[in-house]
Amino acid sequence: MDRSKQREIASKGGKAAHQKGTAHEWTSEEAREAGRKGGMASHRRKQEQQTGGNEPQAGPMGNPSTGQNDTMP
Repeated sequence: MDRSKQREIASKGGKAAHQKGTAHEWTSEEAREAGRKGGMASHRRKQEQQTGGNEPQAGPMGNPSTGQNDTMP
């Protein structure tokens, strides 16, 4: 199915859901969280492209060279 046909079908579904009263309405908190997640993912992709994606990734407070948590003995 081409993109324009798929978009047309989705648009009709969204309009019908709004008329029926069952469409999802974003709260400001949901929108804020979605924007934060999208920004983080975008920033992460950009960093991976710049470094070639070969840099080891660390978790929170982790050491990227060892993969170990710096706060643990």
